[in-house]
Amino acid sequence: MVTETTLFIDLEALVHNYRVLRQKLHNDTKFLAVIKAAAYGHTPGPVAKKLVALGVDYFGVAYALEGQELRAAQVDTPILLLHPMPAHFEQILQNKLEPSLYSVPLMRQWIDFLEYKNIVDYPVHLKFNSGLNRLGMSTQDLDQIITLLQSTKALKLLSVFSHLGASDDLQAEEFTQNQIAQYEHFYKALVENMQAKNPEFQRPWQHLCNTSGVLNYPQAHYDMVRCGIGLYGYGNDPKHDKLLKPVAQLKAPILQIHHVAPGQSVGYNHGFMATQPTVVASLPLGHADGLHRIFGQQNGCVWINNQRAEIIGNVCMDMIMVDVTQIDCQAGDTAVIFDSEHGAQDLAQTAGTISYELLTGLSKRIKREIVF
Repeated sequence: MVTETTLFIDLEALVHNYRVLRQKLHNDTKFLAVIKAAAYGHTPGPVAKKLVALGVDYFGVAYALEGQELRAAQVDTPILLLHPMPAHFEQILQNKLEPSLYSVPLMRQWIDFLEYKNIVDYPVHLKFNSGLNRLGMSTQDLDQIITLLQSTKALKLLSVFSHLGASDDLQAEEFTQNQIAQYEHFYKALVENMQAKNPEFQRPWQHLCNTSGVLNYPQAHYDMVRCGIGLYGYGNDPKHDKLLKPVAQLKAPILQIHHVAPGQSVGYNHGFMATQPTVVASLPLGHADGLHRIFGQQNGCVWINNQRAEIIGNVCMDMIMVDVTQIDCQAGDTAVIFDSEHGAQDLAQTAGTISYELLTGLSKRIKREIVF
């Protein structure tokens, strides 16, 4: 029984998921844990510390502030900053974050910044756009990249990587295989050209696979993999989901129960009109907590005493109402929004979205409770 809306973070489930994913890899393959977006909504500090204890080699974050928060939590593991911006260069440097250089202009700006600071051999990672068309260098940038690497002592190139766009969709295998081929071609060209100019140039690591890449494309594990959603219990495929355990469980108490007569409405704008006697339970979470309006109008549901209760009417900012006409319950009973049995992906699918969006959208005002 819960007394307020609470997201329970099960660190033992995290341990289980890490071990499942780690077992898919060669012993010498590095493991980067992606904990951007507040560890996919799961609270980064405790998650990161548990992963450090398990032996992860790297963390990945999207923005500099996320890396700064990890450093403030006394996390010393190397951090790959996936989306650096010039406005955050000082923050990157102060927190020893390793930026992904995804464009020639950004690479130039970062070199200028480091040279102004008289810094040499700062670790960086080079990102190649193999087909996602979001961020990344192109093959046309190769000559400029080589020139920049040759012209400065400011950089230490640790890795060259790319990002798969459809590794969870086996019907898109041709697209993914093309991404792998493009990435390998770029990587080979870069290394061969650099070694021709400087025989002492050290081969940078290769990494390409996200969670679904780890599970579906073992030939592309290379030197390191980057796992995000899989750590939190979701494998983007029912057969993979069975191997993993959801780390988060979201629960809320029933605050009040109403008996609604036929012809009466529930919620804003008469979102639900009762056509028969209906029992309605009110729960303390709404679209301000990340449970979006799309889940209303009987699109989404919760579970009360192991029975399905549809969300009726319009989702309010701070409240949802659910139909408990057929459920024996009372104020104070617990409603499960998602847990290990009814996962976040199940609720997300009812609204045509994905577990990522639901989990990362959970508001900070929801209480987090760590379960060991």
